[in-house]
Amino acid sequence: MFIELHILQNFAPSNLNRDDTGSPKDCEFGGYRRARISSQCFKRAIRETFKTEQLLDESLLASRTKRLVEEITSRLKEKGKPEDQSKQVIEMILNGVKLSVKDDGKTQYLLFISEKEINRIAELCEQHWELLTAAIAAANKGDQAAKKGKGKDAKKVAQAAVPDEIKKSTLALLDGGKAADLALFGRMLADLPDKNIDAASQVAHAISTNKVSVEFDFYTAVDDLKPDDTQGADMLGTVEFNSACFYRYANVDLDQLRENLDDDEELTRKTLEAFLRASIAAVPTGKQNSMAAQNPPSFVLAVARKSGLWSLVNAFVDPATPRGGDLVNNSVNKLGDYWKGLVTMYGSDQITGKCYLKLAGDDLAQLNGSRVANVDELVKRMLTPVQNGAKGE
Repeated sequence: MFIELHILQNFAPSNLNRDDTGSPKDCEFGGYRRARISSQCFKRAIRETFKTEQLLDESLLASRTKRLVEEITSRLKEKGKPEDQSKQVIEMILNGVKLSVKDDGKTQYLLFISEKEINRIAELCEQHWELLTAAIAAANKGDQAAKKGKGKDAKKVAQAAVPDEIKKSTLALLDGGKAADLALFGRMLADLPDKNIDAASQVAHAISTNKVSVEFDFYTAVDDLKPDDTQGADMLGTVEFNSACFYRYANVDLDQLRENLDDDEELTRKTLEAFLRASIAAVPTGKQNSMAAQNPPSFVLAVARKSGLWSLVNAFVDPATPRGGDLVNNSVNKLGDYWKGLVTMYGSDQITGKCYLKLAGDDLAQLNGSRVANVDELVKRMLTPVQNGAKGE
């Protein structure tokens, strides 16, 4: 069983997601230049919305970080353990299970790790403190490179120094910790492939329904304390921006989500609800302090289906325009027409339910009276497959 979200969101002049040159991200689609907001940008916004809107308890969330040593050291310090010794213990354990720690105390790459996994590793260190500190002392005697668990041979030294039972226990702890965002977005640990988690969700790059061109804001800044007889600006620059109506698409594989959460039905329901609400509420943060493009979606279509996922982005191969109405409503109508065409061509046997929100205007005839009044009602309808324990066929 799958849940799909189709969202139309019109943003005022903004630079919500920029490239390495500072320009708003874009792409070519249907032969026209389109504004684009990357998948990872919206995933980040969704994860942050879990926290800001308190949709999920922090114990059910994960952190993406290189600063795992620093975080666990802080927790061990609260338990009365010496800071320097704590760092050595944690670095030895991580290196021992092939999660390399560099000379600056950060892991080699970002680790997406749950709050429960972090707590468990800290507890493991505390539980086996004497054994681990003894292992550090033994390693220090045997190899100069192991004094701080660093250097090019640190991984090999640590693997030899860490007792096998500690390695096994540490690896056993890396099970995802039933973190909701880990279950949704998955993770890859290059050095521990058996600890990878397959993502239960797919999030497309958002692209504009209309063609766009980049505009430039030429700005100046004046020194407030300069003499009255001094003219001119003290700072000049330009910022690129655009304004566009974005089509956003995402889906959740309920069977994969349930599997990632160890068949916990209640947590699966909570996670899906949080994902739906956060996806609708999420707004990227790029340049918001100077542009304040805090624009919620104008249209949301949610679909429950057994199989046969449909992105509706091809509704906008021919770009939407404001002619004869406005850009948002014309985009909604193009999406409705494309949906109707897909249903006519492929049938709707795999679709078990659908509903949509529309900020203004008449109902969409193409969606057969499935309009709901608010986000709460839409979420309630999409939670039905989980509450009924539905599984893919």
